[in-house]
Amino acid sequence: MTLPAQRYFEDYQLGERFASPSRTVTESHYLRFAALTGDNHPLHYDLAYCRARGLPERLAHGLLLASLTAFGASAAAAASHEGMVAFLEQSARFLKPVYIGDTLTPAFEVTGLTPQRTTGLLTLATRVTNQRGETVLEGSHTYLLRRRPAAP
Repeated sequence: MTLPAQRYFEDYQLGERFASPSRTVTESHYLRFAALTGDNHPLHYDLAYCRARGLPERLAHGLLLASLTAFGASAAAAASHEGMVAFLEQSARFLKPVYIGDTLTPAFEVTGLTPQRTTGLLTLATRVTNQRGETVLEGSHTYLLRRRPAAP
């Protein structure tokens, strides 16, 4: 298997965009997320509870949606192995409800590049849209990246 050319801090450009594969959320995702986190609020599991509150279906966990913005699942991930130092910060705003059966597409855009001596901060805007093109989540990530090593 051939790995793509590795990217470092200097290789990113403001406005550059990346995508991740779309995912259709299922009841299995909800159950596995609950098993991992212990979040068992009835909004996520009890259809009668949801309908009694005017919701057509069980709601996805907010943190489940935020996890879909994992940069490691994006098209840029394989080229970032050598340059990546750490994931420093994340924010997320949940704009629309997500229900079982919704198909979600995460996307990233480079919005900040802050050089440092041997590293740099890469800031990405994150966005998740549903099958109707509606934005259901928007936020940001900040990563610490290595600067390109000097040529030998």
